[in-house]
Amino acid sequence: MRFVFIGAGAVGGFYGALLARQGHDVAFVARGAHRDAIAGQGLRVVGPLGDFTVKARAESDPAKLGTADVVVLAVKTYDNDTAIPMIKTLLAPGGVVLSLQNGVDSAEEIAAAVGEHATLGGSTYIATAIEGPGFIRQTGSHKRIVFGEYFSATGQVSDRVKAIADAMAASGIDAEPVADARPAVWEKFTYLAPFAAFTGAARLPIGPLWADDDIRPMFLEAVKEVRAVAAAHDIPLPADYLDRVNTYVAKLPPSTRSSLLIDLQLGKRIEVEALQGSVVRRGRKAGVPTPVMATLYAVLKKWGNGPVGQ
Repeated sequence: MRFVFIGAGAVGGFYGALLARQGHDVAFVARGAHRDAIAGQGLRVVGPLGDFTVKARAESDPAKLGTADVVVLAVKTYDNDTAIPMIKTLLAPGGVVLSLQNGVDSAEEIAAAVGEHATLGGSTYIATAIEGPGFIRQTGSHKRIVFGEYFSATGQVSDRVKAIADAMAASGIDAEPVADARPAVWEKFTYLAPFAAFTGAARLPIGPLWADDDIRPMFLEAVKEVRAVAAAHDIPLPADYLDRVNTYVAKLPPSTRSSLLIDLQLGKRIEVEALQGSVVRRGRKAGVPTPVMATLYAVLKKWGNGPVGQ
Protein backbone atom coordinates (compact mmCIF):
# COMPACT_ATOMS: atom_id res chain seq x y z
CA MET A 1 0.00 0.00 0.00
CA ARG A 2 1.42 3.39 -1.00
CA PHE A 3 1.00 6.35 1.35
CA VAL A 4 1.76 10.01 0.80
CA PHE A 5 1.62 12.30 3.80
CA ILE A 6 0.93 15.96 3.18
CA GLY A 7 2.92 17.19 6.13
CA ALA A 8 5.93 15.48 7.71
CA GLY A 9 5.65 17.14 11.09
CA ALA A 10 5.07 15.69 14.53
CA VAL A 11 1.93 13.82 13.41
CA GLY A 12 2.45 12.96 9.75
CA GLY A 13 6.17 12.37 10.12
CA PHE A 14 5.74 10.01 13.04
CA TYR A 15 2.99 7.87 11.52
CA GLY A 16 4.66 7.87 8.13
CA ALA A 17 7.90 6.70 9.70
CA LEU A 18 6.15 3.78 11.41
CA LEU A 19 4.57 2.70 8.12
CA ALA A 20 7.86 3.05 6.25
CA ARG A 21 9.67 0.98 8.88
CA GLN A 22 7.18 -1.82 8.23
CA GLY A 23 8.02 -1.75 4.52
CA HIS A 24 5.20 0.35 3.06
CA ASP A 25 5.99 2.78 0.27
CA VAL A 26 5.80 6.14 2.06
CA ALA A 27 6.54 9.63 0.77
CA PHE A 28 6.12 13.08 2.27
CA VAL A 29 5.21 16.51 1.03
CA ALA A 30 7.48 18.66 3.17
CA ARG A 31 9.48 21.84 2.89
CA GLY A 32 12.60 23.66 4.00
CA ALA A 33 15.31 22.16 6.16
CA HIS A 34 13.00 19.38 7.35
CA ARG A 35 12.46 18.20 3.77
CA ASP A 36 16.18 18.41 3.02
CA ALA A 37 17.05 16.35 6.08
CA ILE A 38 14.49 13.64 5.32
CA ALA A 39 15.59 13.42 1.68
CA GLY A 40 19.25 13.33 2.67
CA GLN A 41 19.71 11.47 5.94
CA GLY A 42 16.25 10.01 6.46
CA LEU A 43 13.65 10.60 9.15
CA ARG A 44 14.76 9.81 12.69
CA VAL A 45 12.29 8.96 15.46
CA VAL A 46 13.31 8.79 19.13
CA GLY A 47 11.07 7.90 22.05
CA PRO A 48 9.93 5.50 24.72
CA LEU A 49 8.92 2.88 22.17
CA GLY A 50 12.33 2.76 20.51
CA ASP A 51 14.64 4.77 18.25
CA PHE A 52 14.88 4.25 14.51
CA THR A 53 15.57 5.99 11.20
CA VAL A 54 13.75 5.40 7.91
CA LYS A 55 14.49 6.42 4.36
CA ALA A 56 11.61 8.04 2.47
CA ARG A 57 11.10 10.42 -0.41
CA ALA A 58 10.33 13.99 0.54
CA GLU A 59 9.48 16.75 -1.92
CA SER A 60 8.02 20.22 -1.71
CA ASP A 61 6.44 19.71 -5.14
CA PRO A 62 3.75 16.98 -4.95
CA ALA A 63 3.96 16.38 -8.70
CA LYS A 64 7.38 14.76 -8.14
CA LEU A 65 5.96 12.06 -5.87
CA GLY A 66 3.47 10.31 -8.12
CA THR A 67 0.14 9.03 -6.84
CA ALA A 68 -0.83 7.11 -3.73
CA ASP A 69 -3.49 4.69 -2.54
CA VAL A 70 -3.83 6.70 0.67
CA VAL A 71 -3.16 10.43 0.96
CA VAL A 72 -2.97 11.53 4.59
CA LEU A 73 -3.60 15.20 5.35
CA ALA A 74 -1.52 15.99 8.43
CA VAL A 75 -0.68 19.70 8.22
CA LYS A 76 -2.10 22.36 10.52
CA THR A 77 -5.53 23.47 9.34
CA TYR A 78 -4.35 27.01 8.56
CA ASP A 79 -2.29 25.51 5.69
CA ASN A 80 -5.32 23.93 4.00
CA ASP A 81 -5.57 26.61 1.35
CA THR A 82 -2.29 25.36 -0.13
CA ALA A 83 -2.41 21.72 1.04
CA ILE A 84 -5.85 20.59 -0.15
CA PRO A 85 -5.24 21.52 -3.82
CA MET A 86 -2.27 19.09 -3.75
CA ILE A 87 -4.58 16.14 -3.15
CA LYS A 88 -5.81 15.92 -6.75
CA THR A 89 -2.21 15.56 -7.93
CA LEU A 90 -1.43 12.84 -5.40
CA LEU A 91 -4.58 10.72 -5.36
CA ALA A 92 -4.51 7.52 -7.41
CA PRO A 93 -7.71 6.32 -9.12
CA GLY A 94 -9.75 4.59 -6.44
CA GLY A 95 -7.56 6.05 -3.71
CA VAL A 96 -8.71 7.75 -0.53
CA VAL A 97 -7.80 10.78 1.53
CA LEU A 98 -7.62 10.51 5.31
CA SER A 99 -7.64 13.67 7.40
CA LEU A 100 -5.91 13.57 10.80
CA GLN A 101 -6.41 17.28 11.41
CA ASN A 102 -7.92 18.96 14.42
CA GLY A 103 -11.46 20.27 14.16
CA VAL A 104 -14.50 19.13 12.21
CA ASP A 105 -14.17 21.10 8.97
CA SER A 106 -11.45 19.16 7.14
CA ALA A 107 -13.52 16.30 5.73
CA GLU A 108 -15.99 18.75 4.18
CA GLU A 109 -13.15 20.82 2.72
CA ILE A 110 -11.47 17.73 1.26
CA ALA A 111 -14.74 16.42 -0.17
CA ALA A 112 -15.31 19.74 -1.92
CA ALA A 113 -12.01 19.17 -3.74
CA VAL A 114 -12.06 15.43 -4.55
CA GLY A 115 -15.58 14.21 -3.73
CA GLU A 116 -17.23 12.60 -0.74
CA HIS A 117 -16.51 9.03 -1.84
CA ALA A 118 -12.75 9.59 -1.71
CA THR A 119 -12.84 11.18 1.76
CA LEU A 120 -12.29 9.47 5.11
CA GLY A 121 -12.33 11.19 8.48
CA GLY A 122 -10.27 10.53 11.56
CA SER A 123 -8.90 11.72 14.87
CA THR A 124 -5.51 11.04 16.36
CA TYR A 125 -4.21 10.96 19.91
CA ILE A 126 -0.46 11.35 19.98
CA ALA A 127 2.36 13.03 21.88
CA THR A 128 5.23 13.94 19.55
CA ALA A 129 7.30 16.97 18.63
CA ILE A 130 9.82 18.00 15.99
CA GLU A 131 13.20 18.29 17.71
CA GLY A 132 15.03 19.45 14.61
CA PRO A 133 15.18 18.91 10.84
CA GLY A 134 14.46 15.26 10.13
CA PHE A 135 14.14 14.48 13.85
CA ILE A 136 10.90 13.63 15.68
CA ARG A 137 10.67 12.82 19.38
CA GLN A 138 7.81 10.80 20.79
CA THR A 139 7.08 12.33 24.19
CA GLY A 140 4.40 9.88 25.32
CA SER A 141 3.10 6.42 24.52
CA HIS A 142 -0.08 7.45 22.66
CA LYS A 143 -0.19 6.59 18.95
CA ARG A 144 -3.90 6.06 18.34
CA ILE A 145 -5.91 6.80 15.21
CA VAL A 146 -9.70 6.41 15.10
CA PHE A 147 -11.00 6.66 11.54
CA GLY A 148 -13.61 5.54 9.08
CA GLU A 149 -16.11 6.56 6.44
CA TYR A 150 -17.34 10.10 6.86
CA PHE A 151 -20.06 10.52 4.23
CA SER A 152 -21.17 6.97 3.42
CA ALA A 153 -21.38 5.11 6.71
CA THR A 154 -23.35 1.85 6.41
CA GLY A 155 -23.23 0.51 9.95
CA GLN A 156 -20.19 -1.67 9.26
CA VAL A 157 -16.50 -0.90 8.86
CA SER A 158 -15.85 -0.65 5.12
CA ASP A 159 -13.35 -2.95 3.42
CA ARG A 160 -11.05 -0.06 2.49
CA VAL A 161 -11.01 1.30 6.03
CA LYS A 162 -10.25 -2.18 7.37
CA ALA A 163 -7.38 -2.62 4.89
CA ILE A 164 -5.78 0.66 5.93
CA ALA A 165 -6.29 -0.15 9.62
CA ASP A 166 -4.62 -3.53 9.14
CA ALA A 167 -1.61 -1.86 7.53
CA MET A 168 -1.39 0.63 10.36
CA ALA A 169 -1.79 -1.98 13.09
CA ALA A 170 0.97 -4.12 11.59
CA SER A 171 3.17 -1.02 11.70
CA GLY A 172 2.68 -0.46 15.42
CA ILE A 173 -0.06 2.15 15.19
CA ASP A 174 -3.04 1.75 17.49
CA ALA A 175 -5.55 1.89 14.63
CA GLU A 176 -9.24 1.82 15.51
CA PRO A 177 -11.45 1.46 12.42
CA VAL A 178 -15.05 2.59 12.84
CA ALA A 179 -18.10 2.43 10.61
CA ASP A 180 -18.86 6.15 11.02
CA ALA A 181 -16.01 8.56 11.78
CA ARG A 182 -18.17 11.56 12.61
CA PRO A 183 -18.82 10.79 16.30
CA ALA A 184 -15.11 10.16 16.89
CA VAL A 185 -14.10 13.40 15.17
CA TRP A 186 -16.71 15.44 17.03
CA GLU A 187 -15.96 13.78 20.37
CA LYS A 188 -12.36 14.97 20.22
CA PHE A 189 -13.47 18.39 18.99
CA THR A 190 -15.96 18.82 21.82
CA TYR A 191 -13.13 18.50 24.32
CA LEU A 192 -10.25 20.02 22.35
CA ALA A 193 -11.89 23.30 21.34
CA PRO A 194 -12.55 24.36 24.97
CA PHE A 195 -9.22 22.95 26.21
CA ALA A 196 -7.26 24.89 23.60
CA ALA A 197 -9.39 27.99 24.17
CA PHE A 198 -8.94 28.17 27.94
CA THR A 199 -5.25 27.31 28.03
CA GLY A 200 -4.53 29.61 25.10
CA ALA A 201 -6.50 32.59 26.39
CA ALA A 202 -5.01 32.27 29.88
CA ARG A 203 -1.49 31.46 28.58
CA LEU A 204 -1.39 28.74 31.25
CA PRO A 205 -1.31 24.94 31.36
CA ILE A 206 -4.39 23.10 32.55
CA GLY A 207 -3.34 22.64 36.21
CA PRO A 208 -3.95 26.12 37.61
CA LEU A 209 -7.08 26.54 35.48
CA TRP A 210 -8.69 23.30 36.62
CA ALA A 211 -7.88 24.11 40.26
CA ASP A 212 -9.79 27.40 40.02
CA ASP A 213 -13.39 27.12 41.26
CA ASP A 214 -14.54 29.86 38.86
CA ILE A 215 -12.75 28.61 35.74
CA ARG A 216 -13.49 24.88 36.01
CA PRO A 217 -17.31 25.20 35.74
CA MET A 218 -16.90 27.64 32.84
CA PHE A 219 -14.72 25.09 31.05
CA LEU A 220 -17.44 22.47 31.46
CA GLU A 221 -20.03 25.00 30.28
CA ALA A 222 -17.96 25.47 27.12
CA VAL A 223 -17.96 21.69 26.60
CA LYS A 224 -21.76 21.76 26.88
CA GLU A 225 -21.89 24.48 24.21
CA VAL A 226 -19.84 22.45 21.74
CA ARG A 227 -21.86 19.35 22.54
CA ALA A 228 -25.05 21.30 21.74
CA VAL A 229 -23.54 22.28 18.39
CA ALA A 230 -22.73 18.60 17.76
CA ALA A 231 -26.34 17.66 18.55
CA ALA A 232 -27.54 20.28 16.07
CA HIS A 233 -25.48 18.43 13.45
CA ASP A 234 -27.08 15.09 14.43
CA ILE A 235 -23.83 13.81 15.93
CA PRO A 236 -24.45 11.34 18.78
CA LEU A 237 -22.09 11.65 21.74
CA PRO A 238 -22.13 9.44 24.85
CA ALA A 239 -24.71 10.42 27.46
CA ASP A 240 -22.00 10.59 30.12
CA TYR A 241 -19.61 12.58 27.95
CA LEU A 242 -19.43 15.58 30.29
CA ASP A 243 -18.54 13.30 33.19
CA ARG A 244 -15.86 11.67 31.04
CA VAL A 245 -14.31 15.05 30.25
CA ASN A 246 -14.42 16.05 33.91
CA THR A 247 -12.66 12.84 34.94
CA TYR A 248 -10.14 12.98 32.10
CA VAL A 249 -9.07 16.58 32.67
CA ALA A 250 -8.77 16.06 36.43
CA LYS A 251 -6.20 13.32 35.78
CA LEU A 252 -4.06 15.30 33.33
CA PRO A 253 -0.59 16.31 34.52
CA PRO A 254 -0.94 19.94 35.72
CA SER A 255 1.74 21.03 33.24
CA THR A 256 -0.25 19.83 30.20
CA ARG A 257 -0.51 22.48 27.47
CA SER A 258 -2.65 22.45 24.36
CA SER A 259 -0.86 22.58 21.02
CA LEU A 260 -2.55 25.94 20.49
CA LEU A 261 -0.89 27.30 23.64
CA ILE A 262 2.47 25.84 22.61
CA ASP A 263 2.20 27.53 19.22
CA LEU A 264 1.20 30.82 20.85
CA GLN A 265 4.22 30.72 23.13
CA LEU A 266 6.48 29.97 20.17
CA GLY A 267 5.07 32.90 18.20
CA LYS A 268 3.53 30.63 15.56
CA ARG A 269 0.15 30.71 13.88
CA ILE A 270 -2.66 29.02 15.78
CA GLU A 271 -5.65 26.90 14.75
CA VAL A 272 -8.20 29.29 16.23
CA GLU A 273 -10.44 29.27 13.14
CA ALA A 274 -10.65 25.48 12.93
CA LEU A 275 -11.36 25.17 16.66
CA GLN A 276 -13.03 28.09 18.40
CA GLY A 277 -14.04 29.84 15.19
CA SER A 278 -15.73 26.73 13.84
CA VAL A 279 -17.75 26.31 17.05
CA VAL A 280 -19.00 29.88 16.86
CA ARG A 281 -19.81 29.82 13.15
CA ARG A 282 -21.55 26.45 13.27
CA GLY A 283 -23.46 27.44 16.39
CA ARG A 284 -24.63 30.68 14.82
CA LYS A 285 -25.79 28.88 11.68
CA ALA A 286 -27.67 26.25 13.72
CA GLY A 287 -29.17 28.76 16.13
CA VAL A 288 -27.19 27.36 19.08
CA PRO A 289 -25.82 29.98 21.50
CA THR A 290 -22.13 29.62 22.38
CA PRO A 291 -21.37 32.58 24.68
CA VAL A 292 -18.33 31.12 26.46
CA MET A 293 -16.70 29.86 23.28
CA ALA A 294 -17.58 33.08 21.43
CA THR A 295 -15.83 35.13 24.12
CA LEU A 296 -12.70 33.00 23.98
CA TYR A 297 -12.74 33.10 20.18
CA ALA A 298 -12.85 36.89 20.33
CA VAL A 299 -9.85 36.87 22.68
CA LEU A 300 -7.78 34.55 20.48
CA LYS A 301 -8.72 35.34 16.88
CA LYS A 302 -6.29 38.22 16.39
CA TRP A 303 -3.44 35.81 17.16
CA GLY A 304 -4.43 33.46 14.34
CA ASN A 305 -1.57 34.56 12.10
CA GLY A 306 1.02 34.82 14.85
CA PRO A 307 1.96 37.68 17.18
CA VAL A 308 -0.35 40.67 16.84
CA GLY A 309 1.24 43.40 14.80
CA GLN A 310 3.25 41.08 12.55
